[in-house]
Amino acid sequence: MKKKMVIVGAGPAGIGFGILLKKLGIHDFAILEKDRVGATFYKWPKEMKLITPSFTGHGFGLLDLNAITPDTSPAYTFKKEHLSGEEYGDYLDMLAEHFELPVYEETDVKKVENISGIFTISTSQGTVEASSVVWATGEYHFPNKQSIEGAEHAIHNSEVSSWKELSGEQFTIIGGYESGIDAATHLIDNGKRVTLFSKTMWWNSEDADPSRSLSPFTLERFEQAKKTKRLHLSGNCEVIKIVKEIDRYTLFLSNGTTHKTETKPILATGFHSGAKQIEQYFDWREDGLPALNAYDESIKQPNLFLIGPHVRQKEVIFCFIYKFRQRFAVVAKEILDRLEMNYDEAVLEKYRQNNMYLDDLSCCEVKCEC
Repeated sequence: MKKKMVIVGAGPAGIGFGILLKKLGIHDFAILEKDRVGATFYKWPKEMKLITPSFTGHGFGLLDLNAITPDTSPAYTFKKEHLSGEEYGDYLDMLAEHFELPVYEETDVKKVENISGIFTISTSQGTVEASSVVWATGEYHFPNKQSIEGAEHAIHNSEVSSWKELSGEQFTIIGGYESGIDAATHLIDNGKRVTLFSKTMWWNSEDADPSRSLSPFTLERFEQAKKTKRLHLSGNCEVIKIVKEIDRYTLFLSNGTTHKTETKPILATGFHSGAKQIEQYFDWREDGLPALNAYDESIKQPNLFLIGPHVRQKEVIFCFIYKFRQRFAVVAKEILDRLEMNYDEAVLEKYRQNNMYLDDLSCCEVKCEC
């Protein structure tokens, strides 16, 4: 199969980008997905919900924060402000079907090569060739389980199907950002006791940037959990090693002390970039993220673009500010101009009007007076 463009991943980024191409009048592309559309969200713990609120404000020129394309709103579709993973997965699936996107499910990418400017993508269903590749694999399938010695003795929060299914009365969580606090609140809602270790006290952050502090949705639940007196917090305290004993686990802490627990520790240590799958095609920044040019293109491999939560331009973090839509229009315009393909420029203007054409980063300066 030969295509002008191949998108790898059918999550919010891949589906959102594919919809934009369809709106632009482009059909010569394929979306490769190793599982199903929105697979990541169907694997969330049952109780987990989107931390960014959905709200129907199109009539006032305000796009739903969780929408991946103009003229759609998860809030309108599901009549909810905070959707579950399953509901958001259904939203993505509905959009893929409505826009008749060329999604090839159960197509696992095995290898990517670039020979003389053409990408050859080997998959479980055959080989695909393309002039440009848009990498949209996200991060949820790549949990960070290697940052702590003995982490194999713990369970990552992404591996929990429901917090109600965990047996035991007392739990230990490693990591105090969104996923760690989320896990703690759900366990406490189920009557459990929780000890949480975090090397950064995110719950005390005064940063106005929502990517560097807990969301109001999480903080509100956090305050309720503290009132139960069943949540013990150890901030500025890093877990450096986990040892499994016969009937318990011992955590070795950066302050020289230890903590023992009878239940398997829970890792809320985040995720690696999905770009690590093809890391040889990227240069990497000091913070461990892919180095990109002004068009979100690898500075090492021409015509390989990255969309999704690990896109960075300068120091701007897009994953919470612009959630699932990011800079699709910037990337699409650059690719189509290079390929000298005709497209409907009015579509790009509509994306700009909806604050979905993010080429001026000055709008991302975070300021809050009170």
